[in-house]
Amino acid sequence: MDLLLLKLFLAPSLVVVSALAGRRWGPAVAGVLVGLPIVAGPILFITYQQHGAAFLESAASSSLLGLVSLAVFAVVFAHVGRRAGWFVTTATTWAAVLCADFALSFLRVPVLVAFVCTLTATAVAVVAMPKPEPDHPPDSTSSPPPRWDLLGRAAATSGLVLVITTASTALGPGWTGLLAPFPIATSVLAGFVHAQHGSVITARALTGVITGLFGFAAFCFVLAVLAVPLGIAAFAAAAGATVVVQVLVVRVRNAARRALITRLAS
Repeated sequence: MDLLLLKLFLAPSLVVVSALAGRRWGPAVAGVLVGLPIVAGPILFITYQQHGAAFLESAASSSLLGLVSLAVFAVVFAHVGRRAGWFVTTATTWAAVLCADFALSFLRVPVLVAFVCTLTATAVAVVAMPKPEPDHPPDSTSSPPPRWDLLGRAAATSGLVLVITTASTALGPGWTGLLAPFPIATSVLAGFVHAQHGSVITARALTGVITGLFGFAAFCFVLAVLAVPLGIAAFAAAAGATVVVQVLVVRVRNAARRALITRLAS
């Protein structure tokens, strides 16, 4: 029963919190939050409870490769969304993600190589995003989120967690890890922002998602390395690494922005 409650409420609660943060501080902040392991982390924790440390080690390593697909999601959605509506954009992007996951499922690489692949793909995604556009004022005519928004996000997340964790034995650690970062929460965020605010604000939110992937990668890497020697304590170490890396990334990004503004002003 305790495990079922974790499946139903842990990840959905984190997704709802990220959505509320986005309403308070904007889509870019929500993007960073959903780019962190708020769904994959609970999935990996539950699979650890079900299958043990060795399974977790392999699944966390595969999740690193799954982050490559998440970077693909952000780039494809940002570009396709400039020309198409949210439904076509989401369908096209999911097809791209599934193709990427299928191709990555054939890779058998050490965790360090997977980590380097993820960091490289994330860096490439930063460059491949649409060029920033001039400040875009909020659309005063945009409608507020529908009443079922938060419930819909929570239900979609619960569905993903239930499907992956229930099928984890049949999927094995490889596909369980690859699918753990599948962009359910990110799709909901991007779809709503696109429908309500347009492609410019959506691109900014997805840039936040890419920013969050550095901390996400640190989480999966530490978890894969420490799962067997530390067991459940590896999650605390991975969470700490995520916070440290993400704070550093945000500071470096902000410093680079300030330097660019100073250069342009001079």
